[in-house]
Amino acid sequence: MKYPIKCTSMGFMAGVLITAGLLTGFDRGANVEVGDQNLHLQILSINDFHGQIDKSGKANDKVTGTAEYLATHLKHREAQNKNTLLVHAGDVVGASSPASALLQDEPTIEILNKLSFDVGTVGNHEFDEGLTELKRMIDGGYHPKTGFFKGANFPYIVANVLDRKTKKPILPPHAIKVVEGVKVGFIGVVTQTTPNVVTPEGVKDVIFTDEAEAVNQQVKELKKQGVKAIMVLAHEGGFQDSTTGKITGPIADITQKLDPEVDIVFAGHSHTYLNGTVDGKMIIQAGSYGNAFADVDVVVNKRTKDVVKKSSEIVYTYHEGMTPDSRTHEIVEKAKARVAPIISKEVAKSSGIITRAENASGESALGSFIADSQRWKMSTEFAFMNPGGIRADMPTGKVTWGDLFTIQPFGNDLISMKLTGEQVRKVLNQQFRDPNRVRMLQISGLTYKWDSTRPTGDWIYDLRKSDGTEIDLAKHYTVTTNHFLATGGDEFTEFVNGTHRTVGPTDLDGLVEYVKQLPQPFHAKIEGRITKVN
Repeated sequence: MKYPIKCTSMGFMAGVLITAGLLTGFDRGANVEVGDQNLHLQILSINDFHGQIDKSGKANDKVTGTAEYLATHLKHREAQNKNTLLVHAGDVVGASSPASALLQDEPTIEILNKLSFDVGTVGNHEFDEGLTELKRMIDGGYHPKTGFFKGANFPYIVANVLDRKTKKPILPPHAIKVVEGVKVGFIGVVTQTTPNVVTPEGVKDVIFTDEAEAVNQQVKELKKQGVKAIMVLAHEGGFQDSTTGKITGPIADITQKLDPEVDIVFAGHSHTYLNGTVDGKMIIQAGSYGNAFADVDVVVNKRTKDVVKKSSEIVYTYHEGMTPDSRTHEIVEKAKARVAPIISKEVAKSSGIITRAENASGESALGSFIADSQRWKMSTEFAFMNPGGIRADMPTGKVTWGDLFTIQPFGNDLISMKLTGEQVRKVLNQQFRDPNRVRMLQISGLTYKWDSTRPTGDWIYDLRKSDGTEIDLAKHYTVTTNHFLATGGDEFTEFVNGTHRTVGPTDLDGLVEYVKQLPQPFHAKIEGRITKVN
């Protein structure tokens, strides 16, 4: 039940100091003798869970995921080594299923509390509702929707997010765990691009600094305290070549710059599977949504305090042969019962699954459908939808309010504006600003072609309205986007220059109204709105 890639290697604020409790069980495969001079430590990690407490996935044609099966797998592994730490690399909340999101993601944090997580860092989605709500989630406090929440029982750390006024870290930058007398350090960082992928209001009070520089500064602090076994919880990701095993992308670039004292980087953000090394440092990331977790085994010499051996694997959370964890099941069922009256209400019927998967040109059936709903609701000529805001496929058959919420969970206001045809062309060219992070906008009311062999910044051409009329670059057109894009999200900065702005209902409300008025059952397919030439 393990991911096939394995990896083995030899060889301000003071942060948070915590003494790790010891769990019963045996040291998996270590055959430790009494008086052994090595610490055999197991670190189990999740990333990008996104509050999917009741949502399952698939891997190798087997069902995976949901919080109760993730809990079972983690407990099973935890029991195999008395020295086990549970950590996460951010985005455990945000873009969540309704059972978690409608309750301010409190059920997700409660589950991590019950599992006795040891430390975590923030992802970009932890900032979706701003710094105040982020700190309430961690420290506890009152929310008008849910009442009082006790917060997280484990520390959150992040070294590269500073208060805009004080220029001090908003959270402890590192944590130290003491296991069998050995200090193990954890440093947290989140992608410096966070302001580009969340609404400006969510990050208006903070500054994001260079990840590698922040880590290296904390390495110096940890070394002063005698810590030589150092791990990084980094909410930033990349990609891995399935043939060569080479890891590329932002997390690889960051890792190249890290102090040699760093041993392991637990990655996130890209929702990919990573298990390899960069510059002698192990990088591991276990997909997303609780469909897998990372298991890293570390051997630390108790005398030198250095890591002398490390191995890693990614483990899928298969349901087959496993019993769901009863305590987690109770939390999930309680949450589902609280939101059931809202999410179970049927609003429409579909004649088949409408998928968010993009074709080779970058167009998706669901993306076009959502863009259509926004153009319809705001009565504009064009509409643009960011693919990152589409979090699930449209189901077949009965479509409930909860299904639509799962597809669009952010509650972004719709905003209409005026852009010239030239500005529309600039917006579409901004899709390709960074070849490593192409985000294809889903469109309504227009068609275009793109060619990557054309000069940089001029890939878009043959812009036409849906009726075939050529778009006049000098003429003004009415356009709908969501608030995220309208404020420059995902680096689509040309939207900021739009004029004659009008704020409408939320994207979710617009989608609900749209599907209700369609002939039932409704459906959608890729129509060729976007054409890739080269």
